[in-house]
Amino acid sequence: MSGIRSVARGSGSYLPERVLSNDDLARRIDTTDDWIVQRTGIRQRHIAAEGEFTSHLALKAAERALADAGFAARDIDLIILATATPDQTFPATSVTVQAELGITRGAAFDVQAVCSGFVFALATADAYLKTGAFDRALVIGAETFSRILDWEDRGTCVLFGDGAGAMVLEAVREDDAHGAGLLTSHLRSDGRHRTKLFVDGGPSTTGTVGHLRMEGREVFKHAVGMITDVIEDAFAATGESAASIDWFVPHQANRRIIDASALKLGIAPEKVVTTVDQHGNTSAASIPLAFDLAVRDGRIKRGDLVLLEAMGGGFTWGSALLRW
Repeated sequence: MSGIRSVARGSGSYLPERVLSNDDLARRIDTTDDWIVQRTGIRQRHIAAEGEFTSHLALKAAERALADAGFAARDIDLIILATATPDQTFPATSVTVQAELGITRGAAFDVQAVCSGFVFALATADAYLKTGAFDRALVIGAETFSRILDWEDRGTCVLFGDGAGAMVLEAVREDDAHGAGLLTSHLRSDGRHRTKLFVDGGPSTTGTVGHLRMEGREVFKHAVGMITDVIEDAFAATGESAASIDWFVPHQANRRIIDASALKLGIAPEKVVTTVDQHGNTSAASIPLAFDLAVRDGRIKRGDLVLLEAMGGGFTWGSALLRW
């Protein structure tokens, strides 16, 4: 008996118009372009305009993903939006996107796993589609991290940017999927590390939004091991390998983490999609942004096997293997 496969039908992304370069930052804080590039690989990031919210970014990415998939908004009955920077404490930012798209059926909710959010949202959508409860899902990662940065802290404010990316999934019988779709996903979290990357505010604690705080050396120390762990699980579950994948789309946190992870896994550098230099770390938006860019420029083609991975505050981390 044939099961259900979650097949990706389209992708889309959006970046705010304003670009903030390293030289721009150097005029505000004690840093230089060389210092930032050598430690992170980042050269610029996009910053949301005044009055431009996470929902606005998410909506534009969603509309582009729907157009790419050839679907109308009314074809979607599930929206899962990954974000750590919602428009409001509640309601979920996903319902704002749902309303703006004119969708009045199905369900919409947010997922909060910080930088791992899109992988968590993708896995969640896949699980729902496989139950038969929903037919088509819009999975979005969208962030306005510029709103929670301490712009006097050069160790964090140089790292992050704003943006959104989206993917449309459709429930398809495995016999009709022709090998395409989400093949496996693996999610992890370990709350013992929550103070290494966090925001020092919240409704229940301080009653404020707070600012992002990070122990950079600690995050780097754990990142490569955690990332390779869930990728090895993905390979074990599918029989695939570093040699058989066509593309590796990692979370765009730091060029050194990306390079070290690929090297440890034996993934050839030419298979790695890297956008951190242009986007910075856009948290839950970084994977769908990088994925869509590689689709638009012709690198990722239909039938390609694409490995996704991320790690974020919590710590949370996860992988997904997708046949596009």
